[in-house]
Amino acid sequence: MNGWGGAHPFRYYAERGGLMSYGNDHADNDWRAAAYVDRVLKGDKPGELPVQAPVKFELTINLKSAEALGLESSPHILQQADTVFE
Repeated sequence: MNGWGGAHPFRYYAERGGLMSYGNDHADNDWRAAAYVDRVLKGDKPGELPVQAPVKFELTINLKSAEALGLESSPHILQQADTVFE
């Protein structure tokens, strides 16, 4: 474990040993941004496009880090997680 106990906004923290992450799905944001670029290239004015907020979020849990911290993982939380690293 690397000392990243706690919750983080980016998945890569949990992938690399952090306890958990909860944040927006960056791949989804990239796809939606690409759609905006497409609209601009087709002639839409950037200032007239609506502002978008993230719509897809993901919960990632690292069980190895939880165990190292002496934390018990709730089955309910594990069911809700999008990804669980063991």
